Amino acid sequence: MGISDKLGELNYNRYRSYNSKDSIKSKKQAVLAFTGDVYTGMQTESFTKKDLKYAQNHLRILSGLYGLLRPLDAIQPYRLEMGTNLKNKKGKNLYEFWGDQITDTLNDDLSKSKINVIVNLASNEYFKVINKKKVGADILDIDFREYRGDTLKFISFNAKKARGMMFHYATKNNIKKVEDLKGFNYEDYSFSKENSTDSKWSFVR
Repeated sequence: MGISDKLGELNYNRYRSYNSKDSIKSKKQAVLAFTGDVYTGMQTESFTKKDLKYAQNHLRILSGLYGLLRPLDAIQPYRLEMGTNLKNKKGKNLYEFWGDQITDTLNDDLSKSKINVIVNLASNEYFKVINKKKVGADILDIDFREYRGDTLKFISFNAKKARGMMFHYATKNNIKKVEDLKGFNYEDYSFSKENSTDSKWSFVR
């Protein structure tokens, strides 16, 4: 996994005891279990029951271990990045392992809803597991950049946090029309028409 000895030992022990009684007791809802930069921006600790219902209906989480998660699906603590090279019966990595299974599950969810646009707030590493040609909805990519002098730059840490903030904004404003996302203005971000296309919206600060 290319991680520190401390994290390596933690996850080695997690997987060794994965189905034990103690590990099962450690389960949490997915949207509350993840603690990365995206979830820092999402501020799930502030979500009300109404917010969690919105999340359950509008958010799907891509996972290297679980595939496609709904926010309230219970999961055990783990670490397995989607880009990890891991030999398995279907190939040499997780993209080959999941194949079109995640896309098919996503399409099943879409067919049960009136949603016809997927707002992609995932990283390239994760969204690559989706077969765009087979998705039954339009895909809108979201890009976050900021000025450094006169140059617009992509700052990974800030972009991750901004992805979470955008979902927080959508949740708190009960957004159901994708066009309303253009009002996103947290931490000085604003929609940039000149840097956007129909399929990719750019927010800058």
